[in-house]
Amino acid sequence: MNSGFRLTFFIAITLAQVELLPGALPNVILVMADDLGIGDVTPTNPNSKIKTPHLQKMANEGMTFLDAHSPSSVCTPTRYGLLTGRYCWRTRIARGVLSGRSEHLIPKDRPTLGHLMKGAGYNTAMIGKWHLGWDWAKRNNKIDFTQPVTNGPDINGFDYYYGHCGSLDMPPYVWVDTGKITAQPNRDEGVTKSQDRYGWYRKGPIGADFKINEVLPHLFEKSFNYIENHLAEAKKDQRFFLYLPLPAPHTPIVPVPPFKGASGLNPYADFVMQIDYHMGELFKALRKTRLDENTMVIFTSDNGCSPEANFKLLKDKGHDPSGGFRGHKADIYEGGHRVPLIVRWPGRIDGGTLNKSTVSLTDIYKTLEEISGQKNKTKGGEDGFSLVRLLNGAKSNDRKSIINHSIDGSFAIREGDWKLCLSRGSGGWSAPRESDAKKKGFPSMQLFNLKDDPREKHNLVGMHPTKVSSMVQLLESQVERGRTTPGPQLSNDRKITLLPKK
Repeated sequence: MNSGFRLTFFIAITLAQVELLPGALPNVILVMADDLGIGDVTPTNPNSKIKTPHLQKMANEGMTFLDAHSPSSVCTPTRYGLLTGRYCWRTRIARGVLSGRSEHLIPKDRPTLGHLMKGAGYNTAMIGKWHLGWDWAKRNNKIDFTQPVTNGPDINGFDYYYGHCGSLDMPPYVWVDTGKITAQPNRDEGVTKSQDRYGWYRKGPIGADFKINEVLPHLFEKSFNYIENHLAEAKKDQRFFLYLPLPAPHTPIVPVPPFKGASGLNPYADFVMQIDYHMGELFKALRKTRLDENTMVIFTSDNGCSPEANFKLLKDKGHDPSGGFRGHKADIYEGGHRVPLIVRWPGRIDGGTLNKSTVSLTDIYKTLEEISGQKNKTKGGEDGFSLVRLLNGAKSNDRKSIINHSIDGSFAIREGDWKLCLSRGSGGWSAPRESDAKKKGFPSMQLFNLKDDPREKHNLVGMHPTKVSSMVQLLESQVERGRTTPGPQLSNDRKITLLPKK
């Protein structure tokens, strides 16, 4: 097997809690897949037609959350929420995502997981897809690739970073190593959808050392090298925090042999299998370096599966990337933001545990704050609640509600079994889109009881006006207070409108 495939494809973050002594702090690896649906992996969907044995083994040795949510149903805002513990709709990003040319989103004084873990003495690294903007040197609106990149992950608490600016279908296609471009672009390159239904990517400058099909294994290889290079530091009791945001299975969907064709479904399913393989190799690397027993790994996804996966074909073959939930990437419905979340820490988390608590990826900030011994000592995490109690076996934590956001800026708030969508339709790409729902005169809000109606088929907004009113008030309060956690009122970065236009 090619050495490039030694890398694994998961969002592995080790989240666990014990009586923490200075020498007991774990290394932490946080792996975030890109556009992976909750129905695509067996830990969260036993009926998945895609074989994911390494993720299943991870789940057998750790805890799987069955009601975990990304704060948004698209890339950039979820990544912001994950790293800051703050909902991204509080920032200038009211809808959509950044491009590969966008300026940096997270100011250097905004607390992030990078800053948090540095504060606990960790060496910090980001390897993979950033998609939160950094500042290219530009002349006449053209990127000058001879100049360094500024305001990258290094201003957000990461000692080292190596990655690509945005999604793998967004130019420019160059590697940046802690501010330095590794190779100048030597051509413009792109593939249209008509040329490749799955493997398309937008035309743009591409570096001499940037090979689209090899990006996924290359990033895992870089991660393995990082882990191996920190063996000496590990002996000195210095821990590391590795944030590994993967570019897959987002487009371009480019599985390589022996995974190409291996699923018997389509290239998307093949690509998921390749991710699973790389995750297995990640755990091999941890065992090889004898770091496995004291490394916490978290695996998750930034949102639901994209329609680029070809839902119709997969359905015809018995597979549903959304695992029976309504909608997909971009939507306010569950399929847009209910995601896999698996946490493994040998000896600290009971293996094979299933947790049904409602949790958000914004909770990871507060979780690592507590695990690293910094609880109540840091700023940040305004919209996160620690998962430590849940990792220790409790049935609930302090989170009572959760807010989600769609690609067009629609809100949803969940409280217990009740979910209120402040939209007429999907808020995203699935039917009915907002414009169509408005033309058809659909109500401006949708209320669902997920216990009775997990597929969100029956809008109860007209039957429970008191519930609707109380949930709108709760959402308004959490928006206006600048936080959903206890504490003094904070300010948002912009004025926020909740309800859709009449």
